[in-house]
Amino acid sequence: MGPAAGLAALLAVLALRAGDPAGAAARGDTFSALTSVARALGPERRLLTLLRRYLRGEEARLRDLTRFYDKVLSLHEDSATPVSNPLLAFTLIKRLQSDWRNVVHSLEASENIRALKDGYEKVEQDLPAFEDLEGAARALMRLQDVYMLNVKGLARGVFQRVAGSAVTDLYSPRRLFSLTADDCFQVGKVAYDMGDYYHAIPWLEEAVSLFRGSYGDWKTEDEASLEDALDHLAFAYFQAGNVSCALSLSREFLLYSPDNKRMARNVLKYEKLLAESPNQVVAEAVIQRPNVPHLQTRDTYEGLCQTLGSQPTHYQIPSLYCSYETNSSPYLLLQPVRKEVIHLEPYVVLYHDFVNDVEAQKIRGLAEPWLQRSVVASGEKQLPVEYRISKSAWLKDTVDPLLVTLDHRIGALTGLDVQPPYAEYLQVVNYGIGGHYEPHFDHATSPTSPLYRMKSGNRVATFMIYLSSVEAGGATAFIYANFSVPVVKNAALFWWNLHRSGEGDGDTLHAGCPVLVGDKWVANKWIHEYGQEFRRPCSSRPED
Repeated sequence: MGPAAGLAALLAVLALRAGDPAGAAARGDTFSALTSVARALGPERRLLTLLRRYLRGEEARLRDLTRFYDKVLSLHEDSATPVSNPLLAFTLIKRLQSDWRNVVHSLEASENIRALKDGYEKVEQDLPAFEDLEGAARALMRLQDVYMLNVKGLARGVFQRVAGSAVTDLYSPRRLFSLTADDCFQVGKVAYDMGDYYHAIPWLEEAVSLFRGSYGDWKTEDEASLEDALDHLAFAYFQAGNVSCALSLSREFLLYSPDNKRMARNVLKYEKLLAESPNQVVAEAVIQRPNVPHLQTRDTYEGLCQTLGSQPTHYQIPSLYCSYETNSSPYLLLQPVRKEVIHLEPYVVLYHDFVNDVEAQKIRGLAEPWLQRSVVASGEKQLPVEYRISKSAWLKDTVDPLLVTLDHRIGALTGLDVQPPYAEYLQVVNYGIGGHYEPHFDHATSPTSPLYRMKSGNRVATFMIYLSSVEAGGATAFIYANFSVPVVKNAALFWWNLHRSGEGDGDTLHAGCPVLVGDKWVANKWIHEYGQEFRRPCSSRPED
């Protein structure tokens, strides 16, 4: 295959979109990259401007209404006001026949709200879709699970891991931000609609508790009410097998809405069930967390995300070391890279300060207009999936001279040919709310993988650059090797995906842990087998 054909195949595999970058920001994918979430601030600022204009208009209208009210009230409070006065009698009739009608059907009120509605409709297409709300809610549940977060604490803005009686602060925000009752209800309802009562119950419980505390204090922006929360929580408990709780919550619901026939029927149903099975009175719901069939290593994965694994130190294993690396390359002679050997099998090294702040920011800026929802190979197709939440973009070397410089630096450091078709273009990734990538291999494990369309073999190595820091979470966890690496800004992580025999290294199963707090950006350079024959010679020994 010639270079031109190889590049064509590479483009086909990567599906590099050459159209308008604005199309990359599809509705329903806002939650999957924090840079997209940040862009949603723009429409909200425009809405705030519209609301300010509306409020000023309404304030003027209310001042006028207050004037009218005070004028009429003064007439009623003056006991000496006789209707025998023809002027007073006339104005009374006029008020009742004309003035009150004009007040009640004021055009100013409808014009004010019409202006607000028109402005909203103009920005509506730029607002997140309902799929984004669902995705963001699932992200909170994911963080709840992986980091063992307490829902009540999350609702107060506190990020605490609760394991038995032990409470650990995972992140201390400078300013606490609490969720409202309606916020908690929306998260619980997303789980409820999926039939996931394990997550629905604690979020709906918190919603009920907060609604109870503010009952009677109705908020314009709320979609739900105490009755809604009680209704959903009661049925969730019933589905979980706790009929006693379902009955108690249903009875409470009827206190606020006694005419609801459906809930009244439910109460009779639950009472009958408890009468037939008295032991249900004291039963408590023991709900199992939903199983994830494709994730057989969930416990290990989550443990590594929580504790950063069991990284050995160089005191325990002398062959783990730090050094200044030149790889005998003149390119690095005057400015060697700080190298830290993290692990030996698989061989994983961290190159500190591989890029600087200016370079990292420029790479992010080049990629941002082209970000699209990240996909994974499913047979011969590429599909977005729930176990990979991020957006990514592919950058050709011709986009900017910096990318050529970056390739030279990677090639000098690894000794590998990183030019297409022997390596893929740089992939830049921005993670979303709770963004993650569950355990996976970078190399192809099936002969039908789209990677083989490049005609340059499998992915022999991964070079991953951390383009930002995060405040909590987001570590890279190697599952079977039982260690993980925290995000180190501007550093690069390198590992071999294949043994020298060409067989995949099973110990490279790795994951991007969910980002708890922060905006995580990485850049991946995947290097293929072909073109490396004399740079990394083959071996028939399985251990090599």
